[in-house]
Amino acid sequence: MTIELVPLCTMRLQSKPAVEVGTGPAGTRLIVDCINVQVEGDRLRGQMDGRTTGDWILIGPEGTGTLDVRETLRTDDGAIIYVEYHGRLDGSHGLKPPLTCYVAPRFETGDERYAWLNRIQAVGKGTINEDLSVDYEWYEIR
Repeated sequence: MTIELVPLCTMRLQSKPAVEVGTGPAGTRLIVDCINVQVEGDRLRGQMDGRTTGDWILIGPEGTGTLDVRETLRTDDGAIIYVEYHGRLDGSHGLKPPLTCYVAPRFETGDERYAWLNRIQAVGKGTINEDLSVDYEWYEIR
């Protein structure tokens, strides 16, 4: 059995500087507010809707970053899609960009045109840039 990766979209996410909560029992917590999201692809195109997109990052004592991102997208044709993804980044050598992260997005929508998103699992790779943007490539797993 072979896994097939079908291109889904690229995404550019622009964020504000992280708010550092500090080091707690699980590690160092960072909260990152996103100010813009643009999604481009043959099957999925749109932008962030609302102001509640963010990333709750936990940096473990050995430098592993655990990502917890939630966002709401409005497609170019007006559908609303909730996106949630978790992932990892290697911060063992510090958190200075560029950094690579790996994520596993899941989607929820009530719009029939995009109901197929409710049934897929996606994966992605992103680069966190010095300007606090993140450039992602996302793929549907088949």
